[in-house]
Amino acid sequence: MVNLGEPFPNFQANTTIGPIEFYNWLGNSWGILFSHPSDFTPVCTTELARVLQLYGEFEKRGVKVIALSCDSVESHHGWSDDIKLYAKCNSSAPLPYPIIADERRDLATQLNMIDPDEMGADGMPLTARAVFIIDPNKKMRLSILYPATTGRNFDEILRVIDSLQLTDKYKVATPVDWKLGDPVMVQPSVPEEHMSSLFPYATIVPLPSGKRYLRQTPQP
Repeated sequence: MVNLGEPFPNFQANTTIGPIEFYNWLGNSWGILFSHPSDFTPVCTTELARVLQLYGEFEKRGVKVIALSCDSVESHHGWSDDIKLYAKCNSSAPLPYPIIADERRDLATQLNMIDPDEMGADGMPLTARAVFIIDPNKKMRLSILYPATTGRNFDEILRVIDSLQLTDKYKVATPVDWKLGDPVMVQPSVPEEHMSSLFPYATIVPLPSGKRYLRQTPQP
C-alpha cells in the first residue's frame, strides 16, 4: 500500500503499446493509473470511453493516463473497438492511452487494488476501481478506491488535478466544490503581514468567532 506523498512503485508491464517500465513511460509528466475489473464489462466500457472523450483535457494539463484490466493484451485490443464506439469516436486509430494486462493480478495485488467481494469467471478476485494520481517526482498525490459496481466521475478527477497543480505553485487551497477559475483560500501558513504583498486582492470573511482564518482570494 502506497501512502500519499510516498514514491509510487516502479513496475514493468505488458500493455497495448507493448512492454513498458512505468517510470520511463511517465517521464516528467503527471500520471493517472486507473484500474478496471474486466474487459467487455458495462461499467468499465463507459469509463474508458469517457477517458477517451476527455483525453485532450488530460493532455492540456500535461497528464498521461494508463488503464489496467485483468485480461490479456489481445483482449484489450478487441475491447478497444467497443470503447471507441461508446465514446462516439469513429477513428480507426488505436486508443491514445495504453491498457495494462494484469491477468495474474500481480500489479493489482501489489497496489492493493483487489476487491474481495467481486470474483471473475475463473474464480480469481477482480480489481476494484482504483485511481492513483502521480506527480512528476513519482510521488502519489491522490488515491481513490471505488467498488467494482460503482463507476468513477472523471470530471472530478480533472478537478482534482487542477487543484493539485494550482496548489503546488501557489500558497493557496481550493475550497469545497471549487472549479477552475473560482476563488481560492489562502493557506493558514501564510502570515498575515505577508498578505498584502502575496495576495493583494484577498478578503477576510468575518466570522462569529472573530478569527481571521477564512482568507479568500481570486485564483492566481
